[in-house]
Amino acid sequence: MIKIAISTGDPNGIGPEIVIKLLRQIRLDNIAVLLIGHPGIFEFYAASQQPFRGITLTDSAVRINTAGIYVLPPGSDTVVPEPGKIGARSGAYAMKCVETGIQLCMNGHAHALLTAPISKEAIQLGGYNVPGHTEFLAKMTGDGDVLMMMVSETMRVALATGHIPISAVAGSLNSGLLMKRLKTLNSSLITDFGIVSPRIAVTGLNPHAGDGGVLGREEIDVIIPALEQAKDAGINAEGPFPADAFFARKSAERYDAVLAMYHDQGLIPFKSTDNGRGVNFTAGLPIVRTSPDHGTAFDIAGKDIADPASMVAAFNLALTLSKNRTHSQNSNNSQ
Repeated sequence: MIKIAISTGDPNGIGPEIVIKLLRQIRLDNIAVLLIGHPGIFEFYAASQQPFRGITLTDSAVRINTAGIYVLPPGSDTVVPEPGKIGARSGAYAMKCVETGIQLCMNGHAHALLTAPISKEAIQLGGYNVPGHTEFLAKMTGDGDVLMMMVSETMRVALATGHIPISAVAGSLNSGLLMKRLKTLNSSLITDFGIVSPRIAVTGLNPHAGDGGVLGREEIDVIIPALEQAKDAGINAEGPFPADAFFARKSAERYDAVLAMYHDQGLIPFKSTDNGRGVNFTAGLPIVRTSPDHGTAFDIAGKDIADPASMVAAFNLALTLSKNRTHSQNSNNSQ
């Protein structure tokens, strides 16, 4: 049986709503869903929909051994939802749910963690000095080499740099960092996605990939040396490609994944083509973690109009990756 933990997200955003809509679309054959949150939050958002039935309140994931939907409060403190409001209390509560989900996975009580959207502003107000989920997950699970990867039916895009100001991107890039990213990406494609010999495309940083150094030397001094190191390590990575032409020509579809240099370089073309079904996956973690590719959408919270498509895709990917990792681990143990 596969156990998927789902964190509530910010209780004032669309997280609880899309969780409820997700549960009404999926089949729970040999699957246990562990909702991390207080029942009152789900009941609040379910009031405008059908009654939220068929769940079991529990105080521990240890005893769960049958398929179904379980609600596991992250502690005694709860919050009263205030749709659309950004606040410290809701931000802290959202992160407490994430912490609980991480602990469930690390302790072997869940196979994967699906995180509903949080607000970076709210979690900062709530006392969490982290840019977002990815960085927090890395810290909580051992601070290893992690990688933000966006996954759709036609494209996988990973990011060399994540949630940092655009002014800091060039100074953050070096061949060592890119080599770490390529190793993490290549390993994840093999272990998580079952791709035997991955092909990875790498974009340039500058317009026209630097145009021979005329428009910047990062390609010559940083990216190409990293690609040469990757080749020596047996990683099939090609580039650097001018990002605009690469994505415009749909070249990403010819590769198993793309390593983009910064957030918007990779996410704009990704979100332009994912039809609202993209998934955020954190590669390099000791646990499986997925998330929808959108935010809290405070402007529509509580209006019962949020589209759960990305949340459904994130749930399905969490299932697939959990099964792939289990199969990979069993194969390694039998050798």
